[in-house]
Amino acid sequence: MAELREAVAEGPFDVIADPDALREAADRLAAGTGPVAVDAERASGFRYSQRAYLVQLHRRGAGTVLVDPTTIDDLSPLQDAIGGEEWIIHAASQDLPCLREVGLEPATLFDTELGARLAGFERVGLAAVTERLVGLSLRKEHGAADWSTRPIPRSWLEYAALDVEVLPDARDALAEELARQGKEELAAQEFAYALERRPKPPAAEPWRRLSGIQAIRDRRQLAVARELWLARDELARSTDTAPGRLVPDRSLLAAALADVDAKGRLAARKDFTGRASRSELDRWWAAIEAGRATDDPPALRARSDEPPPPRFWRSRKPEADVRLKHARAAVQAAAEELSMPAENLLAPDTIRRLAWERVESTPEAVAEALRERDARPWQVAATAQRIAAAFVEADQAGPDPADAPS
Repeated sequence: MAELREAVAEGPFDVIADPDALREAADRLAAGTGPVAVDAERASGFRYSQRAYLVQLHRRGAGTVLVDPTTIDDLSPLQDAIGGEEWIIHAASQDLPCLREVGLEPATLFDTELGARLAGFERVGLAAVTERLVGLSLRKEHGAADWSTRPIPRSWLEYAALDVEVLPDARDALAEELARQGKEELAAQEFAYALERRPKPPAAEPWRRLSGIQAIRDRRQLAVARELWLARDELARSTDTAPGRLVPDRSLLAAALADVDAKGRLAARKDFTGRASRSELDRWWAAIEAGRATDDPPALRARSDEPPPPRFWRSRKPEADVRLKHARAAVQAAAEELSMPAENLLAPDTIRRLAWERVESTPEAVAEALRERDARPWQVAATAQRIAAAFVEADQAGPDPADAPS
C-alpha cells in the first residue's frame, strides 16, 4: 500500500458570526459546483443540549465555510443557497438533528459512513474511510473537544475544516465502489431512509437509563434513584451541563443503594462524587427524602411491548427461540453474500419481532411484516424468502428437547 499523505486543511478558517458575512458565504456556496459537504460539532459530554456549536460546509469551487450558529439567529440564507443540493454527511444520524434545529436540511443525502458499511468496509470512521478511498490520513485529536469554547482555537478549526474538505473526493470514490458492487440502488434507498427517518420519541421514563439500575431490587430504592436522576436532570438542563459532569451515574446509584440516614453521611461517602456532589448536597438529600416518602414507588421493571431479551426465550417461548436462531442464520448468510454487516441488511430488532410474534411462514407474510417495520424494498427482496424458509425449517424442527423443563 502506498504511503499515506497527511491531509492539510485549505480553509479559510475565519468563523462566520454575523448575518452579512453569512449571506456572502451563502452566495459563494451557491456559486460552487457539485454536492455540499456538511458537518456539525457539538459539545457532547460537556453540555446538556445537543445543539450545534459549529457548522462546517465545503463545496468545490466555493471553498470552506465555518459558521457559528450560536451567534446568528437566522441561517435561512444558507438553506436557500444549498437546501436543494445533495449533502455529503459522514454518519448523518448524528448531525441531522442539530442541523435541523438551526434550520438546515438537505433535499438529498449521501452518507459516507453508511455507504462504507453497505460496501462492506470493516472500518467506517471518517479517518479510516478517507485513508482507504482518498489516500490521506486525518488526525482526529479534537473530536471530543468542548466545541462551546469561545474563541475556538485555530487548531480546532483546521480539524473541523478537514472533516468536510475530504468528503467530496471520498463520496465520489465510494460511489464508484458501490456501483462496482451493484449497490447503487440499495444505497440510494438507505440514504433516503436516513434522511426521512426521525428520532424516536422521548422515553416515558428516561430515568431508567441510569447505568447499573438493574442492580436495584427494592422499589423504594428505585424511587430514590428516580428522584436523584430527575434532580440531576433539572440542574443539568438549567445550567446546560452534561449530567455526568455534575454527578456521575455510578454515584447516583451508590446513593440510592446506600440507605444513608443523614445528609452528612451522604457527604461523607467516598463513592458519591462529582463537581456538584457537595455544592448541591441539599438538592440530592431532598431527592432522597422524596423517593423514600413517595406513596407510589415505581415498578422494578418498566412495562413494555418489546419482546424480552433473547436469553430468556428458551424457557419462556422455546418455539420463538428456534425461529429466531434459524432466521438469524438466514440473514447472516444473505449478508455475507452481499458483503455487508447483517445489521445493515436487516435490523436485529426486526428479526426478533418477527420471530417472537410468530409471523406466518410464507414469503408474502414475511414481506408484509418487514414493510410494516420500515424495511426498505431492497431489504425485503433480499430477506423475505430466506426468513420464510427459515421459519418453515424451525417449525419442522421444533424446540430442542433439551430445552424442555425437567
